[in-house]
Amino acid sequence: MNEKTFYNEILTDHNLHPGNKHDIPDANLVLEGVNPSCGDDIILKLKVVDGVIQDGGFTGDGCAVSQASADMMLDLVIGKTEAEAKRLADIFFRMIKGNITEEEREELEEAGILKDIAHMPARVKCAVLGWHTMEEMLNGNAEPVTTEDK
Repeated sequence: MNEKTFYNEILTDHNLHPGNKHDIPDANLVLEGVNPSCGDDIILKLKVVDGVIQDGGFTGDGCAVSQASADMMLDLVIGKTEAEAKRLADIFFRMIKGNITEEEREELEEAGILKDIAHMPARVKCAVLGWHTMEEMLNGNAEPVTTEDK
């Protein structure tokens, strides 16, 4: 199977059947990510306990690339430490810029199929929306959710 077909199948599957597109009622970090240039809008929710991402989900609307990328990201980071998730985000951003090794790309698992987005400038912001939202969240730019907020 050629890589372009593989890319299309994975992207389509994550867009049509996103395993992480749902609410996380017990999330303790929530942040909205918006791409004003195209209207993609996601609300990312993570449950982080003792520095480990225990659960995550997203809601919102957007193009196939933004939705699939957020879904793949969550597949990758759930169960990882915050430091590991930030490292994966760094690898993803460098991949989009065309600046990673093949070994690093393999660490991204299915998200590695988005490497060619770099050749589609209009889609780059779509692909990185969820990743930037998570990075901002883990860098302390999200308000912690308390019991009163729920």
